[in-house]
Amino acid sequence: MSNARPDLAAMIVPLGRALMAAELPVLDRHELSMWSYAVLLGLGAEPVYTQAALAKTIGADKTRIIGVLDELQRRGLITRGPDPADRRVNLVSLTEAGRNIRDRAQRDIQARENQLLERLPAGDRRVFLRALRTLSDAVAEQSGRHGNETNPAL
Repeated sequence: MSNARPDLAAMIVPLGRALMAAELPVLDRHELSMWSYAVLLGLGAEPVYTQAALAKTIGADKTRIIGVLDELQRRGLITRGPDPADRRVNLVSLTEAGRNIRDRAQRDIQARENQLLERLPAGDRRVFLRALRTLSDAVAEQSGRHGNETNPAL
């Protein structure tokens, strides 16, 4: 049986790989890994997160991001300290320097994405982005995470 279109994964996975590959030089220029960028993006939604909540938000194992958090803290991009209400829990927040580097990296990444999106007429581009956000939010909702998150595959 022949279908009129390729499977979604057959179209989306190569596109996702190409987009991630295009991000790498931008992240390198800003001295960020995919995971550190995901952390900086994840911290944008709320002013302060517990490490466990942050890990869930970005789709990472909470033990996996400890080294990333250590590096970001060393660079002054985040602050991390015990929760006054529960000293067993660490709170993580973005610093002004972290916000600045996140915003510059995101602006550079989206400029590269816009070069690809320009292949679509403006109306199609708006519909594509709206549909992509709807599907992304639906998948995040099914997995118990909030919408508009980053989950880089490393």
